[in-house]
Amino acid sequence: MKSLPNILTSLRLVLALFMFVALAAAAGALPGVGNNIEQQTQFTLQKWAFWSFVIAAVTDFFDGWLARRMNATSIWGAILDPIGDKVLVCGAILGLLMSGQIAIALPAGLILFREFTVSALREVGAAKGVKLPVTMLAKWKTTLQLTALAVELFLITWGQALAPDVLQPATLAAHGLLWLATLATLITGAQYWEQTRKALT
Repeated sequence: MKSLPNILTSLRLVLALFMFVALAAAAGALPGVGNNIEQQTQFTLQKWAFWSFVIAAVTDFFDGWLARRMNATSIWGAILDPIGDKVLVCGAILGLLMSGQIAIALPAGLILFREFTVSALREVGAAKGVKLPVTMLAKWKTTLQLTALAVELFLITWGQALAPDVLQPATLAAHGLLWLATLATLITGAQYWEQTRKALT
């Protein structure tokens, strides 16, 4: 039973991969698929990708909560959890960009830049015995990222069914939420950079 948190974390990785492949297929980016995909098939793939993302995002909360409640924290879980978060976020961003959401390119690029930079800082810091504990703002950052990306995925899936006077403000709100997540992402990145700099000097 104590392996349940790690099972949920592993499930998040599997769902993230499935979501990315589904979005790639819907965008006609898979080899042999091309742009000849039917609209109904595209909608089905995007719908599966959306729900996979939502379920994976929910596991992000429950795996940590269960690990603490069941006293089942482990090194393996500590390694897999941040990897699962980054794979899920990066997969959703790349999937949205493949779907033609060019308007999110700048905040998406900034988020990816920060995630890879902090991963490198953790790796370098670990070799020097420097630990970068997750801050409360970083937890909120992840929540904002997952919420914003879920809304963006919802809009590319069901947006065409919305009236124009609803779709436009919903799209602006989704982009605004993503920019808010980007701001939190950059702030936490700067904090981790400063922590690492001080520890190494």
